[in-house]
Amino acid sequence: MVISGKELSAELKARMAAQVATFPKRYGRVPHLVVILVGEDPASQSYVKGKAKACEVVGIRNTTLLRPASITQEELLGMIDQLNRDEGVDGILVQLPLPEHIDENRIIAAIAREKDVDGFHPLNVAALWMKQPCTVACTPLGIIRMLDKAGVEIAGKRAVVIGRSQIVGLPTAKLLLDRNATVTICHSKTSNLAEITRQADILVVAIGRPRFVTEDMVSPGAVVIDVGVNRDPDTGKLCGDVDFEAIAPKAAVITPVPGGVGPMTITCLMENTISCFIARMTR
Repeated sequence: MVISGKELSAELKARMAAQVATFPKRYGRVPHLVVILVGEDPASQSYVKGKAKACEVVGIRNTTLLRPASITQEELLGMIDQLNRDEGVDGILVQLPLPEHIDENRIIAAIAREKDVDGFHPLNVAALWMKQPCTVACTPLGIIRMLDKAGVEIAGKRAVVIGRSQIVGLPTAKLLLDRNATVTICHSKTSNLAEITRQADILVVAIGRPRFVTEDMVSPGAVVIDVGVNRDPDTGKLCGDVDFEAIAPKAAVITPVPGGVGPMTITCLMENTISCFIARMTR
């Protein structure tokens, strides 16, 4: 079974659009997401366009603020402070990566926790690990939505996550743990990696290396979630961290690249924006 993130994304966005359509009558307005894009990185520009398009589909108001790479850290912090205090703004997202002269951690921490739709704020991260209400990072949330859609039983299963980033690996491991999986986190220093991955009922790969996971690293009937988005060094085409063609016949469930986890990340950003809006409207 190939889980199409594209199809699930369309289904969830249609559901959210119906929900948002009721908001003007109930709350007097729709949610408002503000995205700040610093510089002219082509990948970042593409991501921001995708977010704006998703907002349009769901009915969320979107404002994209473009700033040159030369912006100072203080100027960017001033923008965030202004948006924090703006009662008409429900979600703030600063597109990463930022220019080298800007401290990303300081920028993320400056966003008001209740408007942190990315789920990166230190207080949201802490709340996730303490099993308290929080905004969950979009990609890990999308992964759980896909597993649920595919009817994958998580409780009691052996889950292996390759990658330990704050954005994907660690929060995904925590969400799987919260669903009663037994979780192993692997990374660049892990010894006997293939031996560990072959034990996985659920394998999540977020390492950023083209076709890194090969057929011999996966057990028959495993569920394989590929988070990677890379350029194939031979063909120049988009590919994941998993050798899809070799592993797909062996896996019970697998996600493709493109069209897998990627669309779900943006969809879960819409979900987080709506949740932040409702929380602010009902506090």
